[in-house]
Amino acid sequence: MMIQRKLRNIATPRLERGFLGEGHQAARVVGGGNFEDTDPFIVLMDDQLDLPGGAPVGGPHPHAGFETVTLVLEGDGQHWETGSFELMTAGKGIVHTEEITAKMRMRILQLWLTLPPEKRWTEPFFQSIKAESVPAKQMEKAEIKVYSGASNGLTSPVINQTPLTVVDVVLGPEGRFTQEVPATYTGFIYVIEGAVWGGGERVVKGQVAWLDAPRQAGMTELVLIAGAAGARLVYYAGEPQRAPIVSYGPFIADTRADIPRLYHEYNRGRMGHVNDLPETQIVHYG
Repeated sequence: MMIQRKLRNIATPRLERGFLGEGHQAARVVGGGNFEDTDPFIVLMDDQLDLPGGAPVGGPHPHAGFETVTLVLEGDGQHWETGSFELMTAGKGIVHTEEITAKMRMRILQLWLTLPPEKRWTEPFFQSIKAESVPAKQMEKAEIKVYSGASNGLTSPVINQTPLTVVDVVLGPEGRFTQEVPATYTGFIYVIEGAVWGGGERVVKGQVAWLDAPRQAGMTELVLIAGAAGARLVYYAGEPQRAPIVSYGPFIADTRADIPRLYHEYNRGRMGHVNDLPETQIVHYG
């Protein structure tokens, strides 16, 4: 029998005022601690927007040295589709624009994912998958959508530089979700609705819980069971890269010497915009 992963370090991220100002609340689900403990996950923000509209908020900004992984929990009915998913490999440097002027309501989970050291300065690459194209499966008292990696016989078409699994799980009352996990992977769950039990621990809406680290190699198993009211959660797991990083502003680097170099390249217009990427560096699934 496979070893079952336990849940540990259960925490309740606090919603605070976001950088977009009025109508933007954000919770830091991952980040702010020791990256060695969360590798390959750098930061995960739960951004909840109820913007009044008016003067532009946000704008163009650069990224380099990592990937952004965005899951849209609630879309705005226009540019962001509920249930859609984007993965942007910033690599050696890319600029993208998040500027909002209209009244809107939206909720997204945005992850910063480290790249393997040998791919940190790779060419930028962008992938997106529409909600209707996400591999999905209805099981007894459970429905899963596999955005990255594999789960219960489903495999996402998304190409990974850093091995990553992302699964949106909806459980009915006392529904059960089982996931095979390589023993070496770092993983966590973030509960969106309801409550689940795993390894003797209860995790409720708004809480994050990390998988423990078994000593044995091979495959392990995560088993989650919903409470009487059912639950919804997002499961993340990835392969640690075991390489130190330097985080500064919008950049992730190997050394501190990389940071001024990246700002120099951005300020001189040497980082292209994601909208101008050649077709060979863009994939839309569905």
